[in-house]
Amino acid sequence: METPILDNHLHLDPVNGRGADAAEDFANAGGTHLLVLNKPSWYFVDDVNSVDDFRETFELTTEVTAAASERLDGRAWPVLGVHPALISQLVGDGYTPEEARDLMREGLDIAAEFVSDGPALAIKSGRPHYDVSDKVWDASNEVMRHAFTLGAETGCAVQLHTEGGDDFDEIAEWAEDCGLPREQVVKHYSDGPISGPIPSIISNEDGLERGAKSGEPFLMETDFLDDPERPGAVLGPKTVPNRVQWLLENGYEDAIRRAHVETPARIYGIDTEQTLS
Repeated sequence: METPILDNHLHLDPVNGRGADAAEDFANAGGTHLLVLNKPSWYFVDDVNSVDDFRETFELTTEVTAAASERLDGRAWPVLGVHPALISQLVGDGYTPEEARDLMREGLDIAAEFVSDGPALAIKSGRPHYDVSDKVWDASNEVMRHAFTLGAETGCAVQLHTEGGDDFDEIAEWAEDCGLPREQVVKHYSDGPISGPIPSIISNEDGLERGAKSGEPFLMETDFLDDPERPGAVLGPKTVPNRVQWLLENGYEDAIRRAHVETPARIYGIDTEQTLS
């Protein structure tokens, strides 16, 4: 079966990791398209104190994504934003939750500029996946809502890093309240079908099988970290192509097309078939 193969969420670290070389592993395994998420800003700068620190992170990610794109038969796009765990780092450094919220929203404004100017495809946001105070939780939700507003204004999707679970209807409703259709909200690191946003399923067999059987839109991802201290974490860059082969062997041809052609077109407006060389 000839098909584009998209990893919807992985990281390439040009400072500390393998960078674009990891994309070559993906390509050699049969992968064709990548969405490259910036790593949290603290991987690239010592302290996040201003929008310039976000801009530096986004520029590094844009550059490594362009280099990765040259290794692929398809292409790669950057997805840029502010990791929700940054709020805990900022509060730990003496910011109030409200001050941290404001700085993170300014970072998202910069990410939206990269979308509007062309290099970036979508925005990344979310809220902590661990216990936080009520004030930090409320501030995080306000940051996420700001991302939805920016997505609506720029006409782009928003990828979310959040807590686990399968019911995110409230988040989808918030997005719609901000003018962003729920089908342009993607829940990163889903373990199967969910309610509300579109799931980006971490590419373990059980979750993928649930997604394939659901008949609903879904994406596949590795959340590869490109961390030299954990070279295969979360999943290695060859995983999505290998799991596509597993889906094919188990008779899920329709699900493969759904995850790698139809859903990317629906969410991001990209044509993974036409962008194959």
